[in-house]
Amino acid sequence: MIQTRQLSYQYPQGPLLRFPDVDVAQGAVLLLSGPSGCGKSTWLALVAALVAPTLGQLTVADQALGALKSVAADGWRARAIGFLPQKLHLSAALSVYQNLAMAQWAAGQPEDAPRIHAALQALGVDDLAQRKPGQISGGQAQRVALARAVLLQPRVILADEPTASLDDEAAAQAVGLLLATARQQNATLVIATHDARVAGLVPLGSDGQIGFQPLFLLRNQL
Repeated sequence: MIQTRQLSYQYPQGPLLRFPDVDVAQGAVLLLSGPSGCGKSTWLALVAALVAPTLGQLTVADQALGALKSVAADGWRARAIGFLPQKLHLSAALSVYQNLAMAQWAAGQPEDAPRIHAALQALGVDDLAQRKPGQISGGQAQRVALARAVLLQPRVILADEPTASLDDEAAAQAVGLLLATARQQNATLVIATHDARVAGLVPLGSDGQIGFQPLFLLRNQL
């Protein structure tokens, strides 16, 4: 779950970004939409405890983030948050398998080969385990990055512009993978995007959509 109250963040010498109050249930899907530069990535960084809010309260996966110190925040993030960044940040020097093993090491867990192979297999890329990122396609790399993001069965999955530079078919497949993986793990899924196609690919139901314009809330359908 994600709960925010009077959340805001200010970059040095920048304007104060104000964000709407939200209550996102465990297992729900939240879509953050709006143009580039409107604050979507900043909101994701706040939820992942990568930056601390200037003002306001933020609770994610039953953890009040204001109570976390930096070292504790790193450990909590590794366990509770699965992050799929726009730039996938797969290490070119490591194999696909080793990229996932590194996520376990970062969380202070021993390497678990069966779990790594199971995550890769669930996303159809286990046969690529010994290849390096430069030896696989962009779509395959995205699947590997998603496998890494959900390897530790996080309670929250954050995806930043997951359909950027993808054609219609690949975009639908990427969003479908995110939805299916989150559903399988009962994880809360947040997709931040400026891609208008994504809204039609995400079934809102009882979940929500927030549209940002620069600095302020555009609409809230939670």
